[in-house]
Amino acid sequence: MLSIVVVNFKNPALLRLCLKSLIRAVSSRLDYEIIVVDSMSTIQTRNVVSEEFKGVRLLPYQGNIGYTFGVNEGIRNARGDFFLILNPDIVPLENSIEKMVEYLKSHPDVGLLGPRLLNFDGTVQDSCFRFYTVWTILYRRTFLGYLPWGRKHLRNFSLKDSNLLTATDANWLMGSALMAGRKAVEKVGLMDEKLFLYFSEVDWARRFWENGYKVVYYPEAEMYHYHQRGSKGRFAALDLFLKKEARWHLKDAFGYFKKYWSKPWPV
Repeated sequence: MLSIVVVNFKNPALLRLCLKSLIRAVSSRLDYEIIVVDSMSTIQTRNVVSEEFKGVRLLPYQGNIGYTFGVNEGIRNARGDFFLILNPDIVPLENSIEKMVEYLKSHPDVGLLGPRLLNFDGTVQDSCFRFYTVWTILYRRTFLGYLPWGRKHLRNFSLKDSNLLTATDANWLMGSALMAGRKAVEKVGLMDEKLFLYFSEVDWARRFWENGYKVVYYPEAEMYHYHQRGSKGRFAALDLFLKKEARWHLKDAFGYFKKYWSKPWPV
């Protein structure tokens, strides 16, 4: 059985689109359940689920529980042997979910799997990466990223030197769409709830590697993603003072680097 966990935050319109696309995309041959973990739950979102998608389980929370706790709550309430974790801005293509399940079944050494993510114009998004360094954050948030060595570092960070047309080992995968097996999650553990919104998928992937599992980017499965970088605004480093998402990003980055500062890379 597959448990699909959708972590929603105040976006009933995108959630409706996501749930409709899931029901269309998942084959009737696949035994599955859908769980919506609703952070800062509103009546509009609750009505979308209860009135339009009666088979979907809703876990509403009044406060902002964050991405990490939302994922963990979904897994804790799931019955499946596999978990597909999605943001509500994901629209899976037909057969993509079945392909991911079959890949994990046939590759027991793979603990975490991510699809190719597409913009709605068909262009490919960056969704598989090498591990962060402090330089990565500096290059991504300042003018230094436009300099030759900054561009080179960011290309390396985004695995642009790899063949991403086939299944590829990645240090970590974007948390917007992830699939994992229950057996692997039970060994690795849930996401680290000290990381509220960012870096928890980076930390999780690192722990999969540390526990002997591969993390794989799987482009044969494709999903559309309405991607907005909530932590990045128009003013680069000044966003740390202007946007709460940027401050969350910095806080979680500090927590991640503090955790791994003295530890060697697992891969």
